[in-house]
Amino acid sequence: MSNDKDTLREEYPEDLINSGIRGKYTKNYREGTNIVLIDPDLHKLFPDSEAVNRALREYVSTKRTAT
Repeated sequence: MSNDKDTLREEYPEDLINSGIRGKYTKNYREGTNIVLIDPDLHKLFPDSEAVNRALREYVSTKRTAT
């Protein structure tokens, strides 16, 4: 960046900016993530992790019994 001028907006108080913790999620990121993006039409059917996990467990249990 060639310009050293502070470009933060006035509505961001300095104490809020300084209260952040650098690297807060680094450990979790390094251990790996299991984030899956769900298409909007499916998000209506599976609005949260609990709904997704329930559906996947049901799917897996039906596949186990079918084989």
